[in-house]
Amino acid sequence: MIGDWLDIGPVGQISPGIARTLPVRGSDGKLVHEITIFHTIDNHFYTLINHCRHKAGPLSQGIVHGAVVTCPLHGWNISLKSGEALGEDKGCVPTIPLKVDAGRIYLLRYAVMGTHPRAPHPTDVD
Repeated sequence: MIGDWLDIGPVGQISPGIARTLPVRGSDGKLVHEITIFHTIDNHFYTLINHCRHKAGPLSQGIVHGAVVTCPLHGWNISLKSGEALGEDKGCVPTIPLKVDAGRIYLLRYAVMGTHPRAPHPTDVD
């Protein structure tokens, strides 16, 4: 960990076009939520909470095209950059700030745990 950033590991652990999930557990050891790190074909990284607002579909299993993931349950398109549903669909999936530095992936600790005052909490999705 570097300050407020959690070191998730080397960028090479996630091949382009692949998504990986990470469980986030509370202090009691229970699963709080799951996040997904997407590594796009054009070599960008994005992180979202791993469920769609509509039917809680596992976005990690969706089809990624550009900077968009299509929910595997109902076809909503979600921006990987903003978490916003695209088109006529309404809603937002919380994003987690991510940075790549010296070949390693870092996630903002407060956003992962949903404790930062500006970070949406994973349960804030209706």
